[in-house]
Amino acid sequence: MTPIRSPFLRGCLASAPFVIVVVPFALLFGVVATEAGLDLLQVMLFSFSVFAGASQFAAVQLMQDQAPVLIVLATSLAVNLRMVMYSVAMAPHLGAAPFGTRALMAYFLVDQSFAASQIEFERRPDQPLADKVAFFFGTVTPIAPLWFIATFAGAVVGEAIPKAYALDFAVPITFLAICAPMLRSIPHVVAAAVSIVAALVLAVMPYGTGLLIAAVLAMAAGAGTEVALNRRQGHED
Repeated sequence: MTPIRSPFLRGCLASAPFVIVVVPFALLFGVVATEAGLDLLQVMLFSFSVFAGASQFAAVQLMQDQAPVLIVLATSLAVNLRMVMYSVAMAPHLGAAPFGTRALMAYFLVDQSFAASQIEFERRPDQPLADKVAFFFGTVTPIAPLWFIATFAGAVVGEAIPKAYALDFAVPITFLAICAPMLRSIPHVVAAAVSIVAALVLAVMPYGTGLLIAAVLAMAAGAGTEVALNRRQGHED
């Protein structure tokens, strides 16, 4: 098969498989947001302004639970803190791009675009900056339009979608599809394991605050494991 030379098209193909879960994910958000009392305009403004599915879900579910505004904001911020780590990982590859381009990429930096781009940039680290930028924007081209369209459809159709379709399957599958290929070191595996166990144990805490604690514990466990391994490696050398 002839290799695809266009970095933009390679980016589109790299993120195309995520469409399978992005559509039901966005449909579900539209449904949940309308059930929380948001009208169609509010749902779409929410989706366009935030464009981060996990934090959107967290905020809407806390709003349904009548959580205090500070809890809603803190939880949404905590869920989206992973974008800071994504940005740090992308900076060596895309940091030299013009400010306007970087600002636009920051808006479109989501789990899918990061996962596909990170794999590509590790595989082809020496490709020109223009190619890396084109690849990145290729990764969001199949994702962003469908996210907005499916969100709109979910908000309009709402509860008419049969419960038998169980759209909520898309949320965990999306993150499994993103995270699983990236668990390539012991610290990554430790952080993932701690996050799972802590989130389950702390699920009884109000307003989803257990998730915040689980995230902190997971990051601390992963960082501690990496430090311990580096020290051990240093002693062996």
